[in-house]
Amino acid sequence: MASRTSGKGSQSTAGTSKQRAGRAGAPAKKTAAKKSPARPASRPPARKAPARKAAAKRPPGGARKVGRGIAQGAGTVFRGVGRGARGLDPAHRKDGLALLLLALALIVAVGTWSSLDGPVGDLIRLFVTGAFGRLDLVVPILLAVIALRLFRHPERPEANGRIVIGLTALVLGILGQVHVACGSPGRGSGWQAVRDAGGMIGWVASKPLLFTVGEMLAVPLLALLTVFGLLVVTATPVNAIPRRLRELGIRLGVIEPHPGEYGHEAVAGYADHDDYDDEWRAVPARRPRRTAAPAGPEQAEEEALERRRKPRRAAVAPPGDREPDAVDLAAAAAASLDGAVLHGVPPTPLVADLSSAVSGAATDGGRAGSGRAAGRKKPAADEAADRATSRPSVPASVPDLTKPAPEPVPGGLPARAEQLQLAGDITYALPSLNLLERGGPGKTRSAANDAIVASLTNVFAEFKVDAAVTGFTRGPTVTRYEVELGPAVKVERITALTKNIAYAVASPDVRIISPIPGKSAVGIEIPNSDREMVNLGDVLRLADAAGDDHPMLVALGKNVEGGYEMANLAKMPHILVAGATGSGKSSCINCLITSIMVRATPEDVRMVLVDPKRVELTAYEGIPHLITPIITNPKRAAEALQWVVREMDLRYDDLAAYGFRHIDDFNAAVRAGKVTPPQGSERELSPYPYLLVIVDELADLMMVAPRDVEDSIVRITQLARAAGIHLVLATQRPSVDVVTGLIKANVPSRLAFATSSLADSRVILDQPGAEKLIGKGDGLFLPMGANKPIRMQGAFVTEGEVAAIVQHCKDQMAPVFREDVTVGTSRKKEIDEDIGDDLDLLCQAAELVVSTQFGSTSMLQRKLRVGFAKAGRLMDLMESRGIVGPSEGSKARDVLVKPDELDGVLAIIRGEDQA
Repeated sequence: MASRTSGKGSQSTAGTSKQRAGRAGAPAKKTAAKKSPARPASRPPARKAPARKAAAKRPPGGARKVGRGIAQGAGTVFRGVGRGARGLDPAHRKDGLALLLLALALIVAVGTWSSLDGPVGDLIRLFVTGAFGRLDLVVPILLAVIALRLFRHPERPEANGRIVIGLTALVLGILGQVHVACGSPGRGSGWQAVRDAGGMIGWVASKPLLFTVGEMLAVPLLALLTVFGLLVVTATPVNAIPRRLRELGIRLGVIEPHPGEYGHEAVAGYADHDDYDDEWRAVPARRPRRTAAPAGPEQAEEEALERRRKPRRAAVAPPGDREPDAVDLAAAAAASLDGAVLHGVPPTPLVADLSSAVSGAATDGGRAGSGRAAGRKKPAADEAADRATSRPSVPASVPDLTKPAPEPVPGGLPARAEQLQLAGDITYALPSLNLLERGGPGKTRSAANDAIVASLTNVFAEFKVDAAVTGFTRGPTVTRYEVELGPAVKVERITALTKNIAYAVASPDVRIISPIPGKSAVGIEIPNSDREMVNLGDVLRLADAAGDDHPMLVALGKNVEGGYEMANLAKMPHILVAGATGSGKSSCINCLITSIMVRATPEDVRMVLVDPKRVELTAYEGIPHLITPIITNPKRAAEALQWVVREMDLRYDDLAAYGFRHIDDFNAAVRAGKVTPPQGSERELSPYPYLLVIVDELADLMMVAPRDVEDSIVRITQLARAAGIHLVLATQRPSVDVVTGLIKANVPSRLAFATSSLADSRVILDQPGAEKLIGKGDGLFLPMGANKPIRMQGAFVTEGEVAAIVQHCKDQMAPVFREDVTVGTSRKKEIDEDIGDDLDLLCQAAELVVSTQFGSTSMLQRKLRVGFAKAGRLMDLMESRGIVGPSEGSKARDVLVKPDELDGVLAIIRGEDQA
């Protein structure tokens, strides 16, 4: 009884015991029979009889197998047909659709144009005639026209939506007007009356308008709908209707073209292009998609190259009396490339394929057709330049685009003045860009990129991450692969696979950007196995092509998206360049200085170069842009920075006196003659040049005089922007004791090359990333105001190019140094030896004592925060120079100098009276 009332648990236990008993064999069955005597010992075989009957009715085993095989074979055939239809070529599928429409047009034509008996004719009369009414005769023609379009233009499926919308509006408008013209029969008049009018479509289009606005407004509205459908089908905007009608009249010979409006070539070629007849079939040209990428230099590059490309297309057009040959195709490719390949910009895939397809034929065509091609033989110098830069030679008929045009092209960019007049009778000529080497066009794709895309896809599939590689942009050093995530997939799923991705692509330097700025995608930057060199000349040629002649525009390199990176030092306004040894920092400094020499005259920009290593900047010794000889002594460098502070104060005095806020406004007013010196002053106002201070190794300066250097740098970076003074600080030891917090806070632009640790990257960029760079010019550029750094490959300039530029500048003008920059060193030698290093403290003590007329040693201790011994020594020094009287015990000393004599006393202390 207890086992029967024990619930579900006991039932399950009992069931388990029964299963065990069943597996135990015959003894278990006998035991079960004894425990339940009510159940019969053996089950009656009543249920086996139907099974035997069914077995008796089944066919034999062979017939059953044959039937099953036939069924499986039929299923396999039908499934194969389905899979084959899905795998059919799209062109065949479109042809099949066109043939189906053509067959339907024939059937409808027979059913509407004649009396077709049978069920097919009844269906046509029911649906086609019932829907279109009196215009059912036009339906076959419409179907045939659509089929013909699919036959002629199967590659233009984008226009299908526009054509469907236009035809729908056209049919609704026409049938609605027909229905109104036939009396607007409704359902009360019978379906035959509706069919004799505009059909069901006409009734649906006209009945709501008749009910709401009446017949007076319904007809004009339906007419407007008809016109709209016609304009949509023909892809004709309203403002182009007069021009299209005139072109049609000229084509039909009804209207004579005006001289100069449509030339004979345009009329003759009109049938070839046939815009009127084929406009409704073709898709309007789409504008290229613009990436977020970066404004500034890239936008100027696009606009400049577009303006330069327009007037040159007519020069390579083939004559109208012959077919274009290989020479013409090569000329068209070169004109499309324009400044792109010549300035190092990667060509588009279309132009690249065109150039590669006709390269061989163009060479043969150029040799065979030199007599008929309009062109001149290239000079020997150009051919040598082509061989030196490994560029493919251009056929004779292609104009040489490597040299600037002798005359400005109408509508193009204004010619940049190369000869700038300096103060006096000196004419300074800027160095030619031909002194800098050209680089070939960058690659946009390689087999290694495709292999990495396959590896990334395999990694995502193995770890079951719903993500796909949707594209990539190849740079000179790294390639950024764009990965789009599926719905409800976290970005952390990708970032967590960093090591697995590095293992799959066999590269430890994998950097993940989540997300890419301006895109809803995750970027994976992987180094290229075949790196490319970025030449300084290509970047500067692009800046020259863009028409930006600002003297402080410098070349930095090429970013990961294939665009050149240029920066205006006047807008930075100061930059910190840091990186480990061999990462490309010195090459960057050389590019900055060379850019200034190529683009600016000494009247525009003057430089102060500080080179504590004594060997990095010696190549620039003697250039006219220097305001002082290259400084190699760290103590003299600290004094030069203090002179820069004084120069900044003088410039601000002039800005405040004449009411200007920036040095550019002051210079413009001086050149325009709007600013004159005060009466009685012998000073001559002249424009202030930009002052660029480049410190090649900041760590060495901070070791010798940390407080003076930091104070000067902070003062300059805080105030010198409006005065036209800009700093470039470089160091290979970016630690917190070199790049202090005050310096970082006032230097907003950063350029980080490869660093040895994450801590160094955080010191430079305030974020990680620089520790994953691969060196040799690979850097992260973080301009002022940007949140994410730009990955780029720094430009490179050879020693030979630097020597050629420097020699050109030296030949133009000799350097004119400022005497007051280094005068501090000569004065140091004339200072009394007993003062030593206490000159600054002595000047402060003398100023304090004279201004307060109170000479007390304890006051010097409190005010100057020095000890008793130092304060007593300062008092003795002032006594020896007649500033205070002798000591009188505990009383304060007498002050022998009046406050108005303070400037002369300080000059005596500094030794200026002996100068």
